[in-house]
Amino acid sequence: MLTTQQVITQHLKCFSEHDLDGVLADYAPDAVLFVPGESLRGRDAMKAFFQNLIAEFAKPGATFSMKQQCFQDDYGYILWSAETADNSYEVATDTFVVQNGKIVAQSFAAKIVPKGLNTWNGIVPPSLLCML
Repeated sequence: MLTTQQVITQHLKCFSEHDLDGVLADYAPDAVLFVPGESLRGRDAMKAFFQNLIAEFAKPGATFSMKQQCFQDDYGYILWSAETADNSYEVATDTFVVQNGKIVAQSFAAKIVPKGLNTWNGIVPPSLLCML
């Protein structure tokens, strides 16, 4: 059985390789992903979210910087930042719950600043955040 750290390391590797099937395979069939504005239950519900995110990070020039990783029993936490052609992820976190070698719950939150859009003092208006 894979440890929480091994599952999350595998998950990040699949994401960095733009492997959608591999990313989705890390989740239990009824896993839940909490993202700003909604929760997604099950791999089918998560698919479009990850397709869009992988497509964004697959564009030339994307960078990803891991700031912190913590693991305790079934729980994992990562803190990161990134730049893509479309967005600046000034700070982002993911918290995971892993059981029986699969992610059963995850939350994602980030300060995302779109590039090329008008922002007010570097802050994206809340009405736009719901659309990201």
